[in-house]
Parts: sequence; C-alpha cells; structure tokens
Amino acid sequence: MTGDLFSGLGNLGGLGGLLGGLAKSAVPKDTPEGQLLNAQSTLDDLRRQESDLLLEIGRQAYAQNPSAWPQDPRLKLIAQNIAAAQATLDQAHNAQQAAQAAKAAEDARGRCPSCGNKNPDGVKFCQECGASLATAGPRHCTKCGAPLAPDARFCGECGGRQDI
Repeated sequence: MTGDLFSGLGNLGGLGGLLGGLAKSAVPKDTPEGQLLNAQSTLDDLRRQESDLLLEIGRQAYAQNPSAWPQDPRLKLIAQNIAAAQATLDQAHNAQQAAQAAKAAEDARGRCPSCGNKNPDGVKFCQECGASLATAGPRHCTKCGAPLAPDARFCGECGGRQDI
C-alpha cells in the first residue's frame, strides 16, 4: 500500500520522488516496508526512463516524415498555439519591465544627485544637503540609459560601470 501511494505521487512532477525519498530514508532498507519502497522507487525510475526514451524515438520518427503521421495537423496547431502563448508571455514580460522602469523613473524624480535624499516635487534645493536640484536631473546609465540611483557605481539593468 505504501508503494502504491508514492507511485501515484510520482506523476506530480517529482513530488512523489521527494516523498518517496524521504520515506525511504526514514524506513530501514532491511524491513519489508523498506524493500517495498526501494522496489517501487526502482520501478518508477525505470518507467520514467522508458517514457523519456519513447518520447525521443517518437520525436525522431516524426522529424523524418511529419506528413506520414495523422497527428501532424494537431501538432502544427499546438505549435502555433505555443508560439502565440510565447508572444503573450513576451508582451507581459515587456509590460512588466516598462512598469518597473516607470516606477524607477518616478522614484528617481526629486532625488538629490549629491546625497540621494527624496525631495518633494517643486523644490529647487535638496532639503537634506542644500544641493541644487534644478540643474541636475536624474542620473541615467551611460551604457543602456536606465535610471540610476544617485550613488550607483554599476547599472542595475545592464551591469555597466558608471563614472560618479
């Protein structure tokens, strides 16, 4: 029964292997339970190896003559759906990066280039050190243009060294 439990969990992306490994380490190998767990683990590993090998064989057979397989239209549709999902993911990633850049630019606005103090909008001199804020805008990376903290020596986006 214990082996059946862990073999069923083996399909959950390695969770069964983890739980099985924990159970195996807690159960002595020379007991019937330990032998059962060990045999089940071995069987699960061999079945995974078999599945991986059959998958590899199938990919090779399909690559040799895609049109010979009746599943080819479905596979092409899946490939198109994968490309569309990847494009959606890329757009979301780009939107996230743009939002982070906008937030960094907003955070940099009003920061003193001398001491880094965040000053309220509209002030012309830093309320911490007195440095002029009107002449110095926010710092940007000399390599990629990303906004920089006043005392940054390296860019957080591209890693470029900055001359302070």
